[in-house]
Amino acid sequence: MEAGSTYRAVQAVSRGRLELTEKTLQAPEPGKVRIRVEACGVCHSDSGTVEALFPIDWPRVPGHELVGRIDALGSGVQGWVVGQRLGVGFLGGSCGSCAKASGLMSIPDSLSSVDAAPLLCAGLTTFSALRNAPAKAGDLVAVLGIGGLGHLGVQYARHMGSRSRRLRVARTRRNWRRSSAPTTTSTTRLPALQELGGAKVILITASGGKTVAETFKGLRPGGVSIVLGVGPEPIEVSAMDLIFGNRKLEGALTGDPATGDETLRFSALSGVSAMIETVPLEQATDAYAKMMAGKARFRMVLTMN
Repeated sequence: MEAGSTYRAVQAVSRGRLELTEKTLQAPEPGKVRIRVEACGVCHSDSGTVEALFPIDWPRVPGHELVGRIDALGSGVQGWVVGQRLGVGFLGGSCGSCAKASGLMSIPDSLSSVDAAPLLCAGLTTFSALRNAPAKAGDLVAVLGIGGLGHLGVQYARHMGSRSRRLRVARTRRNWRRSSAPTTTSTTRLPALQELGGAKVILITASGGKTVAETFKGLRPGGVSIVLGVGPEPIEVSAMDLIFGNRKLEGALTGDPATGDETLRFSALSGVSAMIETVPLEQATDAYAKMMAGKARFRMVLTMN
């Protein structure tokens, strides 16, 4: 937002088309707050808005990894003050001009706004799935798909006490090599995973039904595959592998604001962090295209002047 009666935003105006615009500043409605945005992550779920996968009306401003400071309070808002730094995630709620106070998450002082942004969706999704999984300290957890979600998943798994492995199959991204990359796990192929006795949990962040099926035998008896990656391909699992292996297949979406608070605190205490490319708001279209092409390493975050 800029000082005065307007603010800048990037909005979707038709399927696949984004444009930078000036919008009129609105006073927050009762129970909501207005936020001066400092950083906003670019997430694959934004394609639901930009590509009209969700039922929406144009124009619409995408974005759900938002960090900023409260600029104004609507009537009835309690527990929040002007100037306080906070985040809004996918399930936070918005009227299009302001955010519901019930959907806000407090940002720890030790996290910058840029570092916090990807944790509001990618971090929350992987943290919530692993925290609710049956794996205990010392159990083997495999993460399939080392991208925007997976590179956070291996960190959370390790800091939760699991023996974590990056699981590699033919279509898994292989070039996770940067000096700043977290050295949390080794890379394991499916046969080696079976030789280790099987995983208690396989966290599947890559989309594709065949990918899920190919890795299902890597579970130990009583293990569970948790699918986070969304795609159109059906998931086909053998009844023999499911029943006689006593294995489970689950899906996980994201988490509520309370779990988001816990994700942020855990990340700040443990040092879990996303690998980030920052891009100014004016280049949001390029950032979105790079993310959709799978070329981001690994999260794109828009910054405001």
